[in-house]
Order: sequence, then structure tokens, then C-alpha cells
Amino acid sequence: MFSGAFTAIVTPFKDGRVDEDGLRRLIRFGIDGGVSGFVPCGTTGESPTLSHEEHNRVVELTVKEVAGQVKVIAGTGSNSTEEAIGMSKHAKAVGADGCLLVSPYYNKPTQEGLYRHFKALADTVDIPLVLYNIQGRTAVNIENHTVERLSKIPNIVGVKEASGNILQMSEVLRLCGSDFDVLSGDDQMTFPLMAMGGKGVISVVTNIVPQKMSALVKSMLGGDVDAARAIHFEVFELCQAMFVETNPIPVKAALALMGKIEMEFRLPLCPLSDANLSKLRGVLEKYGIL
Repeated sequence: MFSGAFTAIVTPFKDGRVDEDGLRRLIRFGIDGGVSGFVPCGTTGESPTLSHEEHNRVVELTVKEVAGQVKVIAGTGSNSTEEAIGMSKHAKAVGADGCLLVSPYYNKPTQEGLYRHFKALADTVDIPLVLYNIQGRTAVNIENHTVERLSKIPNIVGVKEASGNILQMSEVLRLCGSDFDVLSGDDQMTFPLMAMGGKGVISVVTNIVPQKMSALVKSMLGGDVDAARAIHFEVFELCQAMFVETNPIPVKAALALMGKIEMEFRLPLCPLSDANLSKLRGVLEKYGIL
């Protein structure tokens, strides 16, 4: 269902509002760079600080700008099941190809609660759903046996695995089979995950170098492991630089240095420290991006 390099696209701001022209430019830049699709309103899109109206507008704008050229997996997760259902219904109505559902944060549900949450979404909204497992932000890991149970629901088609635990990823692949799409949630884990059978990545670094990660994923899907490995090591330092501070601060700073968006965030996120901005600039210069 979903394979390739999908950009977890940032939400650019200008004078406190969503910069719609900037978002359109970023989408066109990604399409020209060969990405397989976009994930608006995820972690990298600063979804926690978007109003419901802004959230829906960003999803709708992304679908319209893409115009069927690549896929759109809308971030529609919430720690309220009813809220997640509402946002997922909107994503389906405006033409998104699927929804990315982060596990409920702050509530700390049990594994049975997680199962019932995602099942309620699958039963209510007829659209392909991708689970998003990132314990570092939600406090709860979607354990492998829960992912396996959920994978048997027809419209739950995959998982974005951002646990950082390669053993967990391996076990999910073993339990759920090749028809269940396991996508990396970390750029630097894409190559090892795909070597085990993963289908691609929901990527931060494709915001700035879409062609590189797209080429890595296409090489792996095409069986050219040597080419993919070479790209993996080539971009490894750049991928790490995207996390010198909390995502999406570094990637938005990089895009601003590239002249693509304003250097603007919403509190509680704030600009990079001077030291890390200097470090980031050095890496971008090393890669010839600036």
C-alpha cells in the first residue's frame, strides 16, 4: 500500500500564520526531488500547535497541491479517540490516501486501550491507516503483540516505527508479514530496516535533500543494496544534524538558511541555540546545500 520515501513535511509559518505559499513551494521541491508522498500535520509539522482549522487546511492544501502526483498520508492522530476520528474523516473527505495515527499521548493507555482506540478508528473511517509508534513522545510503546492484532484489521495497513529499537522492528516484520508496511520513523534507520523487509521511511531529511533519501529507498526496493548502503553513509551525518535539538527545530532552521521558509516556530518550540545553529550551518555547507 505505502512504500517509498515520504516527507514528514514541516508547517512553515510567517507572521504567526501558516505560510501557505511556503508550504506549496516545499511540496513542489519534494515532488521534483522524487519523494513518494507527504505526511502533513505530523510531529515535524508541529501539529500540537495547529488549531483544528489550520490542521484541516494544511491537509487539504497538501492534497490539492500534490494533485495525485504522489500520495498523501495525513497526520490525524490524537489522544482523544473522537478527535482522531473527526480529523481522519476530514482527511478522507478531502482526498488523502491514508492517515497516520500516533498512539495516544499523555493518557498512557494500556495495550488493550491502544487496540480499542485504533480499532474504533478503523471501524469508523474507511481509509488506509498507518500506526505511529514513538514512545519517546507518547510515553507508551505499541507492543509487538498489539501491532500484530491490529495488522489483522483490513484497513490498518502499516506502522511508522520510531522506537529506535531494531529488535522490535525485526519482530514486527516477522509477526505481521510482508503485506503489512513497516516504515522507518528515523532516517538513519531506513537502510537497516529495509534490509529486513521494511518498505521505506517517513522522513525528516527529505525536506532538505529529497533526492538523496528517495534514491536510497528506490535502490533498496530495486535490490541494489550497495548503492543504498553508499547513500546511507553519505547522508548519515546530515540525518543526525536534523536532531541536534528537538525536531522540527533543526530542519526548519535548515530550510530557513536555504531561503525556502521563514525561521519561525510556535512556542513552546523556539529557535536553535547559536552554537547549534553554527554547527548546523557547518554541516549544510559541508554537504554543499548552502
